[in-house]
Amino acid sequence: MDVEIEPSTLSGVARAPSSKSYTHRAILAAGYSGGALVHDPLVSADTKATMRAVEAFGGSVTRESDHLDVDGFDGRPEVPADVIDCANSGTTMRLVTGAAALADGATVLTGDGSLRSRPHGPLLDAVEALGGRARSTRGNGQAPLVIEGAISGGTVSMPGDVSSQFVSALLMAGALTDEGVEVDLETELKSAPYVDITLELLDAFGVEAEKEGIGEGDGGKGDGGEGDGGGTYRVEGGQSYEPADGEYHVPGDFSSISYLLAAGAVAADEGEEVLVEGAYPSAQGDSAIVGVLERMGAEVDWNRDDGVVAVERSALSGVEVDVGDTPDLLPTIAALGAVADGETRIVNCEHVRYKETDRVSAMAEELRHLGAETDEDEDVLTVRGGDSELAGGVVDGRGDHRIVMALSVAALACSGPTVVSDGEHVDVSFPNFFDVLYDLGATVER
Repeated sequence: MDVEIEPSTLSGVARAPSSKSYTHRAILAAGYSGGALVHDPLVSADTKATMRAVEAFGGSVTRESDHLDVDGFDGRPEVPADVIDCANSGTTMRLVTGAAALADGATVLTGDGSLRSRPHGPLLDAVEALGGRARSTRGNGQAPLVIEGAISGGTVSMPGDVSSQFVSALLMAGALTDEGVEVDLETELKSAPYVDITLELLDAFGVEAEKEGIGEGDGGKGDGGEGDGGGTYRVEGGQSYEPADGEYHVPGDFSSISYLLAAGAVAADEGEEVLVEGAYPSAQGDSAIVGVLERMGAEVDWNRDDGVVAVERSALSGVEVDVGDTPDLLPTIAALGAVADGETRIVNCEHVRYKETDRVSAMAEELRHLGAETDEDEDVLTVRGGDSELAGGVVDGRGDHRIVMALSVAALACSGPTVVSDGEHVDVSFPNFFDVLYDLGATVER
């Protein structure tokens, strides 16, 4: 689907969807339990894949008006009767690999072309080290994957710079093993806040897990420094998933909130604000977008108690931002950099090349089509907003929801119309994104 966006000014109140990261984990945790209600879930293409996986393992998921009623498999996943198709959801495949390692038999996991190109080797090695069997059918660490359990637990060592989801998968499954699981990281952990999300979710479901010696990162300040590196995560075995009162409430999604805040910063009507609701504090690393906007000079105010962020159109200046812990913010920050004066450097971003698409190259190339000046190195994306003249044009959304939404934000500040392809892919994380933009005043035609 092609979406045409005219230069626009915005005002009003918007609400981003609930967190995709929390929803994935909550659905699987409810599956691991005897049953639970998951309130305010994000129901999207990706999270539906996790729902299907829970059902494949013997649970059931019933969608009600404002919640999911999950009848879990109580820590004992059945061997699926068929291949589990994770579609385009890397989170599903990684988390579900842990569940498959608990089943007393073989599980086959696959996905679409993009997902079948993403790396899983360290997670497969970890399952083997814990007593299971795990292999890529093509022998390259990529899906289709065949996982055989049941693992009993133990200690594994793995790199931390490929995907934090490997750690999350092992922690969630490890609580249900006999021995528990300890994960020793060989290198600095990228995207560490996503494991913090997992720890927060586990605590809400009554599961105890801990970390030791994990670098804290710089919270989006962008000083280019490295974390402490290494560190350990551990979870005791023999635990059970039992959320308080049998229910869990999913918080708002800061990855999605980032596009709305960026849109307000580049296109709010003069003297008006864009208000974004549902922005309550949580372990989400992507809440760093508020600090990034402040550093760029945006007029932004976050009422944490009410969960509301107000942003005005502002004269932005380029900054340096380290996205080692916040990879999903790279497209948003790149779009902001194209509008800002001066130079925006996004550093520590090599791991962002291994998402649904190579998001570093995608943003560099597509912003150039709009008139921005960009350069990319292996681990750095530079956007020279001071040398850019955003005229609009035709850009490729690359079949990636985050690329589509970030380019749509940049389109608001162009001097002419912009056509963004693959608009239907926003269904992955923000299904009504274009409706929300329209309601804020954007001229959007699909």
